[in-house]
Parts: sequence; C-alpha cells; structure tokens
Amino acid sequence: MLALLGAATIAVLLALILLNRCSPLVALITVPAVAALIGGFGRKTALFMLDGVTNIAPVAAMFVFAILFFGVMTDAGLLEPIIARVLHLIGLDPIRIVVASALLALLIHLDGSGAVCFLVVIPAMRPLYERVGIDKRVLACVVSMAAGVNFLPWTGPTLRAAAALKVSTTQIFRPMIAVQAVGLAFVFAAAWWLGRREARRIGTGVTSPLEPVAPQPSTASSAASQAYRRPHLFWLNLTLTLIVIAVLVSGWTAPAVAFMLGTAIALIINYPGSAVQRERVDAHARAALSMAAILFAAGAFTGVMSGTGALKALATSVVAHVPLGAGPHLPFMLSLIAMPLSMLFDPDSFYFGVLPVIAEMHTQLGGQPLQVAQAALVGQMTAGFPISPLTPATFLVCGLSGIELAAHQKFSFPFLYAASLVMALACVVFGVFPA
Repeated sequence: MLALLGAATIAVLLALILLNRCSPLVALITVPAVAALIGGFGRKTALFMLDGVTNIAPVAAMFVFAILFFGVMTDAGLLEPIIARVLHLIGLDPIRIVVASALLALLIHLDGSGAVCFLVVIPAMRPLYERVGIDKRVLACVVSMAAGVNFLPWTGPTLRAAAALKVSTTQIFRPMIAVQAVGLAFVFAAAWWLGRREARRIGTGVTSPLEPVAPQPSTASSAASQAYRRPHLFWLNLTLTLIVIAVLVSGWTAPAVAFMLGTAIALIINYPGSAVQRERVDAHARAALSMAAILFAAGAFTGVMSGTGALKALATSVVAHVPLGAGPHLPFMLSLIAMPLSMLFDPDSFYFGVLPVIAEMHTQLGGQPLQVAQAALVGQMTAGFPISPLTPATFLVCGLSGIELAAHQKFSFPFLYAASLVMALACVVFGVFPA
C-alpha cells in the first residue's frame, strides 16, 4: 500500500511539473500533503512537513546568502576588470577567442547563475565572433560547456541533490573537485580544438597578428549600475571572494555561515550605510526568495515521503526486481545517462522526485546515497541544462547567440555529453563510485 502511494505521489508530482499544470512550488507542497492525508496519516502530515523543512533550512540559508554575496560582488564590479583584461589580450586569433569564451563563462558562472553567465559572456564575445567569422554555434557550445561543467555547492543541481537526500552540499561536492577539474580540462581542450578548426576553416591560420579589442558593453553594465561600482576595492573584493570559496570548499565551517559572514563583510566594505545596504539586498531578494521557497517546499515533500515510509517502501519494492549484483553499479549506470535525462526531466522533478527513489534503492542494496547524487551531478541539469528545452537558459543561449534551438542542440549535444561521460569515468578512476 505504501509503495503504491509513494509511486502515485511521484507520478502525480512529475506529471504536474512536466505538463506545466502548476508550479513546482505548489506541486511539491500539495501533492505529498494530499497523499499523506489519503494514506491516513492525518495530523502527522504537518509534523512530517515541518521535519523536512527543518532539515533543509541550512541548504536554503546557504543559497540565499550565496545569491546575496555574489550579487553584491557583481554590483561592486568585481568581474568587469577581469572581462576587460581577457578581451584586451585575446586579439583576433580564433583559438584565443574560443578558449577565452570558455574562460569567461567559467569565471562569470562562479555566482551559480547560468542566466547571468550567458547574459554577460555572449553579448561581450559575439561581436568578436562576427568580426572574425567564427561560427556562432561554437560560442553557444563553449559557453554552455564551461557553465554546465562548473557545478558548485551553491548551484541549483547540487542544492537540490543535497536537499533531496538531506545532506550538506559540501559532502557531495568535495569528492567531486578532482572530477570537475577533469571535466574542465576537457572543456578547454574542446574549446582549443574548436578554435583551431575554425581558424583552418576561416583560413587565418593560428598565427594571425594580435589586435587589442575593446570590451563590448554587456547587459550587466547599464548606466544605472555604474553608480554601484567600486573599482578601487577590486583587490579587496577579490581577496574576500577567494577566502569565502576556500572556507566553503575546506569545510572549515558550515556553507551557510561562510556566505552569511561574507555577505555582511561585503556590504560593509562596499556600501557603508544602512540605506544603500538595504537597497542592494532588495535588488537580489527576489532571486533569493524564489529559490529558497522551492527548497523549503522540497523539504516538505521529502519530509512527507520519508516520514510516511512511502519512499522506503517504494524503493524496497523496486529493489526486489533488481538483478543480484547490480546494486553497486547503480551510480555508474546513472552517470552514463544523467546528461540525456536533462532532456526529459526538469531539475525539480528529477532531483526531488526521481533521485530519492534511486538513492533509497542504492542504500538498500548496500551503497551510499551520496554516490547517487554525485552520479547525477555529472550530467543531469549540469552538462545538460544549456541544451535542455525544459530550462529557460537554453533559449537565452540561442537568442543571445543568434542561432536556432535545433542548431544549438545538434552542434552542442555531442560535446556536452562527452564532457559528462569523461566526468563519469573520472568518478570511477578517483573512487567516487565503482564502475
């Protein structure tokens, strides 16, 4: 009975989200609540939801303050000198232009927002591609690869995986640092190869004279935003950012605490005075609140699924049909299809609806649930999100690059899938999970 209830709950949740019948926030709250009431749990339903919300609170706090911290750093102009310097150095060599596109995307995506990354990098680089004659599909591809492989503790997929399994993002991410390094090495190797191929196609060779290029105005640099720039504090802001990231990765303190302190210090340094501090917080509050609400709703969902026993019953039922000896290989099998699954599941439906079931199956077969989360992160809405029709960011990439969706998907899919497979193999090599 509980297994059937769990399966029905997940099926209804996925259907409502994938068919756009209601928002993920509404589905994550109402579907499990109704299911628990139907299952006869009555007032306990509220306790299950509250337990789930309590467990997810540290992750939600980290995400809120991560958005605020990187938002303040962007307001202060931390990234502008870096972008200007890169554009000045690359000249008109196609290889340098393509590799620099990947580098800029990697740096801008440190704030965890794919939309911001694409809005800053593509308008800045597209004039160079058009001037030299480089295929704009290459721009969309390398920017997508750099942003997709750059999954971090404060990016959406990692946060969702941590929320679904009730673990910290640091626990998931730290074993994946070397894996991500391998993925990024692949990204830059692919960018170099694409740049060299374009140089040969255009006929410029690889030794064309360098000509300094002035930075193009981007969406991030409006006249109004210039009032908040603090160029004289660049080195201080850069040092603060590196310290926060180092503390986060080292696990010296809780991620939420690192970003809370970092945000407070950033506001004091760049915007002394309560009025301007409130203004900067308000400027980024909408994005922070939106994701925090989703995470708390996900906490309620997982709380009900765990508290009622439906999740465990469903996994037990599925495990009974899994061939003997297949259990240890579940993470590796998931890693091989994680990226294509981005074309079928949006991040909320996969990480909150599908991942917990796979993790519970793996646990019952003697594995570690963290391995399932790590397997998913090599592709599911990481390498896969910039070409998935289920994410607005994909259409942003196409629109800003001036290419059709089908052209972008056809060109970029092999590279993004290859990056995902390379990271999956790296997970095996580094012992994250067995093959």
